Amino acid sequence: MRLSSNRRNTWSKIKPDADARRTQRVTIDGDVFEVVRTGRGEPLVLVPGLAGSWQLVMPLARRLARHYEVISYSLRGDRSRGRGGLDDLGRRHVDVGGHAADLSALIGGLGLECPAVLGVSFGAAVALELAVEQPGRIGSLILQGVEERFRTTLGSKIALHVLERYPLPANSPFLNQFLNLLYGTKPEPGPRTDFVVDRVWETPQAVMAQRLRQLQQFDVSDRLWRIDVPTLVLAGAKDAIIPARRQQGLAQKISGARFESIEGAGHIGFVTHAAAVVHQVCDHLQRVKASV
Repeated sequence: MRLSSNRRNTWSKIKPDADARRTQRVTIDGDVFEVVRTGRGEPLVLVPGLAGSWQLVMPLARRLARHYEVISYSLRGDRSRGRGGLDDLGRRHVDVGGHAADLSALIGGLGLECPAVLGVSFGAAVALELAVEQPGRIGSLILQGVEERFRTTLGSKIALHVLERYPLPANSPFLNQFLNLLYGTKPEPGPRTDFVVDRVWETPQAVMAQRLRQLQQFDVSDRLWRIDVPTLVLAGAKDAIIPARRQQGLAQKISGARFESIEGAGHIGFVTHAAAVVHQVCDHLQRVKASV
């Protein structure tokens, strides 16, 4: 599932040029976070997923940057390199609550006052945790690919077992099957698929395994009543990781939340259906602005 560098470069052109992207490093509790800002306007904090860091969400960020100043960042552990064991990397990781505390500190450190927050996949769990623990930190909330409580499945158990124990090449059959789940269908070989594979493997395997373990403890079901900001839950209609009906169930449990489904999208609809995601995000934030 690999292509020549020429074809991969075609997909990379959708990312912002260096002069359109402002990068800085912020230190939180002794760890360095890479912060990337693009666009102008009202701030929108984009929390990346389990793997790929801010690089995987940059195609979405670039589209959103036509309307907002988009701020994304590296999660704790993203800047580690290599595929060492958990014994080597575990001390640098925290639970989902710790990631939410990092996000809160980042918002404060950047001088943002109640920004809109968009979280995707693992990043949506981080954003949701922040919303229930520190609702005064954010002005509005957009979640894609999450539910209120992680449900352990046979697939997640197998993924964790493999990630913890077996170093995987980027072209492994296991990875190909994992991509099928992320897309909601078998992806077509091409620049976009190469882009996803390359970005995912920039996150160390041990970090991905650790985050899966963190998700196993994730449960905000008894704290959803604390959310008092306008909330949109977005789901890929073909999400095979967290089915759309369960994400709709999350929306129904948050006071005043809206639910929207993106036709044809899987779990990484923020990559494959970025235009539809942008449309829903802009519509939500315009509604929020109109209601003030």
